Amino acid sequence: MSKLKISIITVSYNNKDTIEDTILSVKGQDYDNVEYIVIDGASNDGTVEILKSHRENLSKMVSEPDEGIYYAMNKGIELASGDIIGFINADDVLASPQVLSNVARVLEDEKLDSCFSDLVYVKPDNLEKVVRFWQSSPFQAESFSDGWSPPHPTFYVKRRVYEEFGMFDLNYHMGNDIELMMRFLERYRISTRYVPQVWVKMRLGGVSNSSLQNIFTQNKEIVRSARCNRVPLVVHDFIFGKLKDRLNQYVWHWF
Repeated sequence: MSKLKISIITVSYNNKDTIEDTILSVKGQDYDNVEYIVIDGASNDGTVEILKSHRENLSKMVSEPDEGIYYAMNKGIELASGDIIGFINADDVLASPQVLSNVARVLEDEKLDSCFSDLVYVKPDNLEKVVRFWQSSPFQAESFSDGWSPPHPTFYVKRRVYEEFGMFDLNYHMGNDIELMMRFLERYRISTRYVPQVWVKMRLGGVSNSSLQNIFTQNKEIVRSARCNRVPLVVHDFIFGKLKDRLNQYVWHWF
C-alpha cells in the first residue's frame, strides 16, 4: 500500500499570538506525507504576516473574509487532497511529533473510516501546564445520548466519508463539530477506533465555553442535531452525562 496522505486544516482569525506554535507543531511531525492547509478569515492583527513568514511550511493558504469557523472548515475540506483529513485549531498544538505517524498507522486498515484519541487542556501561556484531561473511550451506539463525544481536534476521518456523508452542517449556530461526529458515527455508522494517546494540547478559553449563554446555545443545538440524526436523547440524561464527563476531566490529577 502506498503511504497515506494526511491533510491537516487550520482555520484562523486574529490568532497572531498562537498560530506560530500550531504551525511548528505540524512542521515538526515525523510523518512526511502531509498536506497542511490554512484558511484565514482575513485577519487584521498580524496573523497573515506570520502565515506568510511560514509560507514554505503551508501547502495551501487562503486569507479572505468568510462566514465563520465551520464555513472555513468546509472550505478547507474542499481544498484537501489527502486520504485522511484532520483539524488543528489555531491556538492548539499537536501533542508530539509522532501524532500523524500514529494516525496513519491506525488508518492503514482499509476497513477503518476514522479514529480519535485523548486531549489535554493547557494554560494559555504554558503549553506544558495541563489543567484538564479529556480522556475519551471507545465509541458505542447511542453514546452521544449520554453526553459523550470524541474530542473533535483528535478526530481523523478518511476523505471518502466527507464525500459520501457531507461536511459541516451550516444550519447550526454552534456545536457543528458534535453534529458532524454524531452524524458520521451514530447515523451512518462509519467505523472508528479509539487510540488511548494524547494527540492534542488545547489552550483553555474556547468560544463555545466562554459564557453560560454559549454553553446553553451549544447544548441546545446538540439536542436538535440528535433529533435530526435520529439519535434517541433524553435531555436530563444528556445533561447529567455531560456534567459527569466534565467533572472527570478536572479530577483526574487528584489521584
